[in-house]
Amino acid sequence: MDDIARPETRSADQREDLLAAATPDEHGLFFVYLFDANGFATKDASAAAWSWRSYHISDARARNEIAAESALPESVREAFLSSGFNCHIDLEDNWLYGDLPDLRHDYSKEARGRGHFRFAFDEKMLIGARKQPLRSVDAIRKMIDKRTRPFRQPADLIEAVMNQSLDGISAELAEITDQLDGIEDRIVCDAWHNERQSLVDVRRKLVVIHRQMASLTGLFKHLDHAHRHDLSEPLTDMTARLSHHAFIVHHDSEQLQARARLLQDELMAKLSAQSNRLLYMLSVMTAVLLPMTIISGLFGMNVGGLPFLEFGSGFWVVTVLSLGVAAATLLFVRRLGDGM
Repeated sequence: MDDIARPETRSADQREDLLAAATPDEHGLFFVYLFDANGFATKDASAAAWSWRSYHISDARARNEIAAESALPESVREAFLSSGFNCHIDLEDNWLYGDLPDLRHDYSKEARGRGHFRFAFDEKMLIGARKQPLRSVDAIRKMIDKRTRPFRQPADLIEAVMNQSLDGISAELAEITDQLDGIEDRIVCDAWHNERQSLVDVRRKLVVIHRQMASLTGLFKHLDHAHRHDLSEPLTDMTARLSHHAFIVHHDSEQLQARARLLQDELMAKLSAQSNRLLYMLSVMTAVLLPMTIISGLFGMNVGGLPFLEFGSGFWVVTVLSLGVAAATLLFVRRLGDGM
């Protein structure tokens, strides 16, 4: 845990005052939502059944606020305030908490990259933290603001965020599928000469996605095995649904990885075939020019006794002799190549 000057822990009344009066960027907050018993956002703190606070984890004010939250178990506070970003999910004193991957939003400075969404929740409170805007969180906020669906408990909201994240990764996989279709078409049509870098870029994306999905699938399995008897029935059902969704995305990424490897193998085979053709042509040229080189070298020696030295047409005789030997060598090499 980072060395942070921890303020006095906050009482329940003080927390309610914060939720009622907080505005974006205050206390290091991105936003605060209060939800009534029907699962819709409300501004009446007295009618709130549960709350959602989202902090800017790089803001010192946010870190102090999280450190002061007495409702959070010590291990959860440490996970929130840790400097590293490692995917994990765990249960402690009825608080489900974790650090899960998500896609950065289009308008962030590092658009289309990977971000992390930290969260912890019990039945009455959801605390989130992130460094930059995330697509899934923003999509859920639009649902809340438009009142398109209720979130009666924090688990419903977390499940919606994770499903949005997995759907976003599935959309990326669909784009990669289209890219692989185009690369495959060009390879089949022998218009593959500029596809090596495109295939490398696609494989790099797939490696990142596959690695994250493998980690995420393992996290849900670990949660189910380690806390099967501690999770409530709604949390068990939520974990099972998210695990199944993550497994499907993981399987799709594996299939695309295998396809990309096959395309790369086919591309490398075509490159090898082209290299072999070029080497064959170079070998034929070397074999054809070698006798001519020997003949020109012999007649180029500055010694006495050279034939045709006094003959007026000696140059043309040597030239015809060289071309004849080269033609004979070419016919021999071609016949030798046809017989192999």
